[in-house]
Amino acid sequence: MLLAKLEYWVPLLHTVRTYRVEWLRNDFVAGMSVAAIQIPTAIAYAQLAGFGPEVGLYASMLPLVAYALFGSSRQLIVGPDAATCAIVAAVLVPLAAGDPEKYAVFSAILGLLVGGLCILGGITRLGFLADFLSRPVLTGLMNGIALSIIVGQLGKVLGFSAEAHRFSLIILEFASRLRETHLPTLALGGGVLALILLLGKKAPRVPGPLAGIVFGGLAVYLLNLGAYDLKLVGSVPAGLPSLSLPAAGLDEIEALLSGALGIAVVSFCSAVLTARIFAAKNHYVIDANRDLVALGAANVMTGLSHGFVISGADSRTAVNDLVGGKTQITSLVAAGCTALVLLFLTAPLAFVPVAALGAVLLVAGFKLLDIRSLRKVYFLSRFEFWHSIVTTVAVIALGIVPGILLAISLAIAKLLQAASRPNEAIIGRVPGLDGYNEITGQAGAETIPGLLIYRFDGAPLFFNADYLKRRVRARVAEAGPDLRWFLYVAEPANFLDVTGVESLESLRAELAEHGITFAIARPRGRFLSMLKRSGLADRIGSNHIFPSIRSAVQAFLNSSPVAAAPTSTSSST
Repeated sequence: MLLAKLEYWVPLLHTVRTYRVEWLRNDFVAGMSVAAIQIPTAIAYAQLAGFGPEVGLYASMLPLVAYALFGSSRQLIVGPDAATCAIVAAVLVPLAAGDPEKYAVFSAILGLLVGGLCILGGITRLGFLADFLSRPVLTGLMNGIALSIIVGQLGKVLGFSAEAHRFSLIILEFASRLRETHLPTLALGGGVLALILLLGKKAPRVPGPLAGIVFGGLAVYLLNLGAYDLKLVGSVPAGLPSLSLPAAGLDEIEALLSGALGIAVVSFCSAVLTARIFAAKNHYVIDANRDLVALGAANVMTGLSHGFVISGADSRTAVNDLVGGKTQITSLVAAGCTALVLLFLTAPLAFVPVAALGAVLLVAGFKLLDIRSLRKVYFLSRFEFWHSIVTTVAVIALGIVPGILLAISLAIAKLLQAASRPNEAIIGRVPGLDGYNEITGQAGAETIPGLLIYRFDGAPLFFNADYLKRRVRARVAEAGPDLRWFLYVAEPANFLDVTGVESLESLRAELAEHGITFAIARPRGRFLSMLKRSGLADRIGSNHIFPSIRSAVQAFLNSSPVAAAPTSTSSST
């Protein structure tokens, strides 16, 4: 029992216990393949997040080990992610005010905060938040971040740094400064970009980012391009990161908390979406709560090891799956390869041109841009399409963090709108169908005179209680003066709050004043327990609470002095 519980929260223990020797080759090759892509992209993404290349490598080592220990996905690779790095920079730049030491400390605090929030969410079973941001909203968010990344990297490839930070201002600045383009930088950056794109088409198995950075570094070293004023990465400190807690005051935590919450939601939703895709492909199920804890542990490790916030990496996960990685041993191998680079191969990184990193990030930005999904959403739902577009515009117009907050607000608004106006139905007999069914659009459907069977497709709660009362009153008015029973079908409702109880009590009292009996069919779970706890069940009467519509109809017919015959109706909801 103890072992089973331990293996539930630390899945790597189960993996080790049930590991097959024949998987080792697949996991080892997949780990090296992932490292071949992760190392150069981590260096590039570190630039995007505002750090030196060694920090990107720190964020690509211990977090992988943490996720391997606690994650439920066998394929998901965590590490530096373009979208997350862009958000990190958006959160930290205004707070650090140009102070590199503050920037590093704030980054570590942010990692710990994101990690702590994720772990707390997993322990309290908030994994359902993975379903909170709809796919169109997430697409809009990622498209906005992608455009921000693309525009933000143009300066590195053109050879000058933009002073503006807002999307529109950067565009205007580039338009006015094109004459300042540094041609050697543009030539090298363009060459690296062309190489990555060519390999992507002609040799997709070759890690394009690695090839591009190696090409750029070799060109600088062999052709002495440093003499042409190209910006280079420069010396990279060798050695593994030390573990330490950043000095965090209450003011810093308060300043970073909202950004941490936004990053936690977005990075988790993105990571779990990737994990679910590959879990479905490989015929297993992930546990969102465990993955929330695992992502939290990974971010705690990046905070302790002086890295920056990480997330799930879809491209590296796809490589892992393509090469045949079987378990999270792949992540351990990739982390080991990163450690070797930090120990023995940092010297060559000094020759890597910044333009090459800009080219890698441009490709990452374009890959993050998802126009195909946007087209699909356009044809399926215009409302969700415009929801996605508004999210994208918010990110590029207001900034990434306000854009995230707006996206979450829009998602909440959409959820509340749908929940506050549930569908409703009048129930009756439909020819050819067993039992009692919705009569809308059904030819020959019949209702029972004197009995109105009404279904509200949602739980009566504080935000839809008034709407429920309005709809019931309208339906009762339509039924006419001969109505004697109103039967509320409670099957769709699995919950009832205080406001919902009050609304049902109000309806019961109103109907009673007009001589109409209020009855309920199919109450269950917390809805039924709330009826009893509030005393409403007693006021309705046990003889008017039924386990099925059929038993309620029979009770109504038995209470009638003359048996009522069904009548045809063309009522619509």
